This record gives sequence, structure tokens and C-alpha cells, in this order.
Amino acid sequence: MPVPTIYYIRHGETSWNAEGRLQGVQDIVLNDRGRKQAAHAGRILADLFARHGHDKAKLSFVASPLIRARATMELVRGELNLPAGDYTLDPRLREIAYGTWESLTLAEAQVNDPALYAKRQVEKWTVSPPGGESYVDVQVRMTDWYGSVTSDTVVVAHGGTARALMVALGFETPQSAADLTIEQGAVYLFRDGSLQKYS
Repeated sequence: MPVPTIYYIRHGETSWNAEGRLQGVQDIVLNDRGRKQAAHAGRILADLFARHGHDKAKLSFVASPLIRARATMELVRGELNLPAGDYTLDPRLREIAYGTWESLTLAEAQVNDPALYAKRQVEKWTVSPPGGESYVDVQVRMTDWYGSVTSDTVVVAHGGTARALMVALGFETPQSAADLTIEQGAVYLFRDGSLQKYS
């Protein structure tokens, strides 16, 4: 059975992204730059579909339920001349939860809990803030999500879920993925056992 192609897009920028704040599961809206990034990703997607001979109407579209991902998906679909709201939501795609660290910058988290911050810097994949998740937790749900994908799919989600998926599929290690920048306004193509970024 052929492995589905995944067109993966991280949501566009929010004001908290611009300020370096940990968003986690907080619902923060896209800023102007984020809306432009989302539209740009939609144009990249249109070009990839043309190159791959994909009929956009036959692909599955799924997003994280967080508003920044949903808004990005709707702008992407607008660029593809598809009905904005005709996609599904999957809670497994939500961002890694940062618990009590949500809304903080990393510098503020370090001041608030220097011992835990230092431990997490060394063991980022397995250590979670109070009330939050570890990347191991996210990797489990992203593995579960990927296992449920049966057709070529466009997904809009988050940086943390992208890192977890890359590790789950063997493209990165926990060490290499922990600090990997996931670009906004780009399309990450998981196809034929390879991973490529288009920006």
C-alpha cells in the first residue's frame, strides 16, 4: 500500500511568536505578517500540486483546532480557490502544551524556575514544564495521527508537532529536532520516504 504524501504547513506568525512567548495551547490569532505567510504557503502549495499532478479537490485537508492553525488553513484554501471552511480538525495536531510556562518567554521561564529550565535545556525531548507535555508525549499522538492518514493530505499545525512528526518518521533525532526551526510560510513535503522544504 502506497504511503500517503503529507504537505505540512506551520501556522503563520502571531504577536506571541513575534515576542518570543510560548503559546502552547493558548488561542492566539495571526498577525498581519502571519496572514501573509499563510497566503504565501498557499501559493507554494498550488505550485507543488501543479508539479505533482495532484487534483486539489481530491486531497484531504486537516488542521489543528487552535485558531492560528485554522486561520492559516482558511487562507491557504483561499489561495487554492477552495471553500475556506471545508476541512477537518484533529485534536492530535494541537501544539505541545507548555503548562505553567505558557505566555512566558524562555528568559522568563528561566527566571521563574532555573533548575527545571536547565534540566529541560539538556533533556528537551523528555522534560515537560509543570502541567505541560514533553515532546515524547507529542510524538506519541503524532505517530497515532500519522497512522490514521490514508490519503494524500494537507495539514496545518505547529512547530512542535512538526518536530515530533519528523522524529516519529525517522527524519530527525530527538537531539536534532529539539531546537530545529520550523519555518512559517513554508511547505514541508513528506513524500516517498523523503522530506523537503519549499519556501
